[in-house]
Amino acid sequence: MKTWLRRTLIGTAAIVGAVTLVGTLGGCSHHARPGWSAMSEEDAAKRKARFIERAASKLDLDAAQKAKLGVLADKVREQRNAFVGDTKDPRAELRTLIAGNTFDRTRAQGLVQAKTQAVQTKSPEVITAMADFFDSLKPEQQAKLREMLERGRRGRRG
Repeated sequence: MKTWLRRTLIGTAAIVGAVTLVGTLGGCSHHARPGWSAMSEEDAAKRKARFIERAASKLDLDAAQKAKLGVLADKVREQRNAFVGDTKDPRAELRTLIAGNTFDRTRAQGLVQAKTQAVQTKSPEVITAMADFFDSLKPEQQAKLREMLERGRRGRRG
């Protein structure tokens, strides 16, 4: 392999690892709006039901489509929980990395590997659930979903 290509790949891998670590620790650190992993099972079920009913009303989903959307929501929650892991305080994890005189590279690499493994392990299930849901939609429902995604979150918050 050419030297410049090897260096580029190694540099890219290092950047991806660093971004993953910082994104993981920083993104999980907000506590104002806890995600599904911080909720009780009952609260998560309520949130899932509201999500499905809201999507059903906007996309005019039938019962089978709602069921597939429910499976997708469950798989996304499972993947998120696997990604977050047992971390209760991501900032504390970051503090342990910088607690000594030098950055704890070994521990940081372990965190990145754990997060990467969680994504690799659960992603096929999420992809399958998303494909099953999307493929169950009628063409007009698919077009509506694309339109909703194109609009994004505009208008929801100022």
